[in-house]
Amino acid sequence: MFHRWNAVRHLAAVLTLVTAVGLASCAKQPETTATPEPAPPATPTLTDANIAAIVVAANQVDIDAGQLAKTKSDNVAVKAFADQMISEHSGVNAKATELVTRLNVAPEDNDTSRQLLSDGTAKREQLATLTGKEFDRAYVDNEVAYHEAVLGVIDNTLIPGAQNEELKALITGVRPTIAAHLDHAKQLQASLAKSL
Repeated sequence: MFHRWNAVRHLAAVLTLVTAVGLASCAKQPETTATPEPAPPATPTLTDANIAAIVVAANQVDIDAGQLAKTKSDNVAVKAFADQMISEHSGVNAKATELVTRLNVAPEDNDTSRQLLSDGTAKREQLATLTGKEFDRAYVDNEVAYHEAVLGVIDNTLIPGAQNEELKALITGVRPTIAAHLDHAKQLQASLAKSL
């Protein structure tokens, strides 16, 4: 099983913890005389500049993976999918760049954006060691896992966290494309499994 994106999983775990802590704090607490436990440290709030950097990083990871697939795969369907990922994720990055330029907001690197890029590099290095059908299956399996994770971050972090309405609209508008990429990757995954 290939490595799933640690930064995205970490972010999802933090969100789950924050939600659980928030729900628990809303529940009626029994009266006790015991000293309450200290509250967990606050989760840092992402700014629009942080969110912009995460959007750009997430798209760049998939662009880079697609470029690798174009050079490594001999499968026509895998290459076509890689071309689609390069084209559509480049388009999202162009829209994001245009928006933040117009709003005079520079994407601000943060732990999540840096981790996404670092994990993307590690994944590409791992995929680069594979060839033939083994590469195709690993690349497509990774695309399924990555798009599932990205959808979770979009729904649970980026859309709710974006303060600027235009940035929120951009992310909301891109969500159906990411969902379509996931569906396409799953279809390709099933097709590759049949060809074994």
